[in-house]
Amino acid sequence: MGDKMQNGRLSLALDKAKPYLAMASLQVGFAGMYIITMFSLQQGMNHYILAVYRHFVATIVIAPFALVLERKIRPKLTLPIFLRILVLGFLEPVIDQNLYYLGMKYTTATLASATVNVIPAITFVMALVFRLERVNLRKVHSIAKIVGTIVMVPGAVIMTLYKGPAFNFIKLQGGGHHSATNEAEAKHWVAGTLMLLARCWGWSGFYILQSFTLKMYPAELSLTALICFVGTIGGAAVSFAMERDMNAWKIGWDSSLLAAVYSGVVCSGIAYYAQGVVIREQGPVFVTAFSPLCMIITAGLGSVLLAENIHLGSIIGTLLIIFGLYTVLWGKSKDQQNSTTEEGKVQELPITDGTKSINLEDSIEGPARILKITAESQET
Repeated sequence: MGDKMQNGRLSLALDKAKPYLAMASLQVGFAGMYIITMFSLQQGMNHYILAVYRHFVATIVIAPFALVLERKIRPKLTLPIFLRILVLGFLEPVIDQNLYYLGMKYTTATLASATVNVIPAITFVMALVFRLERVNLRKVHSIAKIVGTIVMVPGAVIMTLYKGPAFNFIKLQGGGHHSATNEAEAKHWVAGTLMLLARCWGWSGFYILQSFTLKMYPAELSLTALICFVGTIGGAAVSFAMERDMNAWKIGWDSSLLAAVYSGVVCSGIAYYAQGVVIREQGPVFVTAFSPLCMIITAGLGSVLLAENIHLGSIIGTLLIIFGLYTVLWGKSKDQQNSTTEEGKVQELPITDGTKSINLEDSIEGPARILKITAESQET
């Protein structure tokens, strides 16, 4: 009996940990993407074309799984759902990805990952607007969410407008990439940072719309495949308009192919699916809670592999953003606790004849109980 209870608790603990493990693992994958794509862009890969190849790879990888695994549960694709998918395919694969690639090309991979820390604040504001989040000014945790969101704003401003002295924590020989990065930073730092912040709005909007779409179309793999397919078509149209040289579409067995395959499989295919599953369970704000982990990993990898400098403005801004972020998350966790408590309350059932036995469903707190309610107790 004791072994069964212990196994049940272990299983419950693993179920609770799954969303955290999934999101933390994705941040490791995103950090690798920042480094690989930054190197590819430095080697001359066109960022418009890279976004197209990325989502083309994601489509051909995810589509077979969607066709087989969700053939019995896939809802009918109605016009309202199709229009939402069109917007989703435009928001993240086209707007977000191109602003991200261009902004990172003008700045650094470390800054590109650091600006993602603003997404939880933007997502929180959008969630308030669309009534996915609640705020009660009489509650401390609600005030914490507001304060945390406000604190993130100056952090993003400092990262954009103040560069400060550079820190090179790991000295490496040969500064080819380092020199190229410094030239880009000197010319386009502010413009690149603004592009990175603008893509955060597109990404947050993607999370919010994905949350609404999953309620109408609860098939995560199919939705992921459709978003990537629409993103491929839309990205190709933008690429043909912006890049007329057909030689730019040539791709060999080099860093460009690695960037397209890695980012397509890990950061589009797997990421869209995993985020969709977690959004259905935890909401869009939870999904954005792990961004600082990506920044820390990217900063370390960027310093080692790309010889990137970390600037004082980025450090100060990042610290403010992290403080604000986890203030928001603390308030969010209290909201979830209160919601769980309210759902766990037992409502009284009116009984009018005789003595009835009502079997309450098993809950996390303990086994089912038998509650006897007499008819006389209901009389007034």
